Amino acid sequence: MKFLMITGRTVNQGAYVERKLSAQYADETSTCFMHQFDMMDLGITDRERVQVTGPCGTVVLVIAASEDVNPGTVFVPYGPYANHIIGGHTHSTGMPDFKSIEVEIEATTEQRKGVYELMEELGGVAYDR
Repeated sequence: MKFLMITGRTVNQGAYVERKLSAQYADETSTCFMHQFDMMDLGITDRERVQVTGPCGTVVLVIAASEDVNPGTVFVPYGPYANHIIGGHTHSTGMPDFKSIEVEIEATTEQRKGVYELMEELGGVAYDR
């Protein structure tokens, strides 16, 4: 199914911002918040995994029901997972598109990758595990 993805910060994410390599930060930034009606349409429940494909890549995220998200829209916190699927084009603003990105979402049994794995996929080198 196609959705509009919005990104931003969460309160929980802010609590871990000084520890971006922590498991808690990875858990928060790898969550896809979705309206319960859309979850029913996809046949998924809270804490299951979904594959999210955007303009520049694909990631596996954990789904979380949220009444704060409108049907047809998903929210993914800023971070390595959102960055993996959003393009770097800035339209001369210096900031990539982090709002209203069209994504395709489907249920998956694949495991979520760690931050280091994501960075290595993009050509980076893990330097501190």
